[in-house]
Amino acid sequence: MHRKRAPLKLVFLFSVLFIFACVTINIYFPAEKVESVADKIVHEIRGKTPPQGAPAKTGGKHSGIEKALQIFSPAVAQAAEVTDVSNPTIRALKKRMRKRYAQMKPYYTKGLFKEGDDGYVALGNAGGLNLKTRRLLNALAEAENKDRQTLYSEVAKALKISPDQVDKVATIFAKQWQQSVR
Repeated sequence: MHRKRAPLKLVFLFSVLFIFACVTINIYFPAEKVESVADKIVHEIRGKTPPQGAPAKTGGKHSGIEKALQIFSPAVAQAAEVTDVSNPTIRALKKRMRKRYAQMKPYYTKGLFKEGDDGYVALGNAGGLNLKTRRLLNALAEAENKDRQTLYSEVAKALKISPDQVDKVATIFAKQWQQSVR
């Protein structure tokens, strides 16, 4: 009777390992692709053109096993096919955000707007402002953050990223927004 349990344990063990192996491959997040898209979109909105022929940014932090898994992962193949993330919604968002940035730019230089690590705009030190200006800043920040939330969702959709990963997309965009106002 002891001999029959050993094969069952092995079957169970291999089944569990197989399931975890599949899950590991399927949760790949195309961070490098999102970085490239974020760089391009932020430069388009902020009025600066990214350098032509510049190499794509790479993290370089992946182990050999992770790179091998990424090469054979279906998500990588799909993300690599996307060269330009654009649809009517994204184009409209970029247009609105470009126009709004022209209004916000003087306030960035005064430190009244800050780019958060979460990918959204926050008010800086607005202590000495009158009520009218404070309302304007709040309205600009609210409209910008609403558009950014939609932009991140649309980019995730275009790159076939799960909706529950939109926060990661926002975090990657945050770095680009922060660099654009330095």
